[in-house]
Amino acid sequence: MSELEPPLARDGDRFALRLSGEDRDLLRALCGQLRDLLHDPDPVSDPAIARLFPPAYPEDPLRNLDFERQAGSELHADRLAAVDVVDTSLAADHLTEDEALAWLASVNGLRLVLGTRLDVTEETTEADYPEGDPDGDAFAMYLFLTWLEAGIVDALSSE
Repeated sequence: MSELEPPLARDGDRFALRLSGEDRDLLRALCGQLRDLLHDPDPVSDPAIARLFPPAYPEDPLRNLDFERQAGSELHADRLAAVDVVDTSLAADHLTEDEALAWLASVNGLRLVLGTRLDVTEETTEADYPEGDPDGDAFAMYLFLTWLEAGIVDALSSE
């Protein structure tokens, strides 16, 4: 990961993808893990999956249940489709806007899952994961995903 060069940059009507092979390999592995989580037969018991699909109506459980019945499978399918787009475009030098949006959805999903697993808050810093901490590598991945997500948002919002 290069902190000096953004991971994605507008190049006409496409976006130049500037990730190392190592970064792409990491994303491939993380997307595989996200796909496995999304295929979990009992996702209700996993708080990280619940974080991916927050209640639409937290104050009204019946209304929320109705929403989940109507839209839940579509939202789930959309998450899986976005992961598939990342997988198929990981080797590309350029992304279309639709591909960049799928990357944004997948990277955001990965950050949500990892942040939930690590119990990350707005106050969490690298100092919370000193050298030798068993979760240090996971937090480093979280920071990488944060950098990548910010780069995608910046590229998508650029002219």
